[in-house]
Amino acid sequence: MKSHFSPIFPFVFALLLSYHIRVTSADFHATSAPVADLESLIQCLSMHSDNSSISKVIYTQINSSYSSVLNFSIQNLRFSTPNTPKPQVIITPLDVSQVQAAIKCSKKHGLQIRVRSGGHDFEGLSYVSHVPFVVIDLLNLSEISLDAAEQTAWVQAGATLGQLYYRIAEKSKNLGFPGGLCPTVGVGGHISG
Repeated sequence: MKSHFSPIFPFVFALLLSYHIRVTSADFHATSAPVADLESLIQCLSMHSDNSSISKVIYTQINSSYSSVLNFSIQNLRFSTPNTPKPQVIITPLDVSQVQAAIKCSKKHGLQIRVRSGGHDFEGLSYVSHVPFVVIDLLNLSEISLDAAEQTAWVQAGATLGQLYYRIAEKSKNLGFPGGLCPTVGVGGHISG
């Protein structure tokens, strides 16, 4: 019986396999390379934050709670696999000065910044990158201030639509907010698109 495969098939297969291994290896090393000086990044965050508790909201890959903080709000499970690139640092700021410090220090240390509000980012743009990166998770910035008489609201980006709907319902039976049906969508992502 004559084979349907060309004699060149094993060569092409080996070439494609070696290319795939080289690209996969390069991607892995690019995403798993640690920050040159993680201690320097943490010192920078402490120095540029007005709040002395910033060390309590910094999670590195050696922290025991790193994985749970990372996976807490990932809604698209294809981005929670072991092969998915992970951030060098996750910061869950408690106030604006910590957000400012995270941006300033990430830039200074050559880290790309990903901002996560509710984790409903189906493309993974808020928690995946192919270069070393940091995630600023806004879950602690969830204050909602409503003035029913003025029909205005100030909502921090870490609040969810469910929290916003609840606060509106507490203050008024007539006011509303046009949003979605899923209560765990972050307001920051919903408003910014």
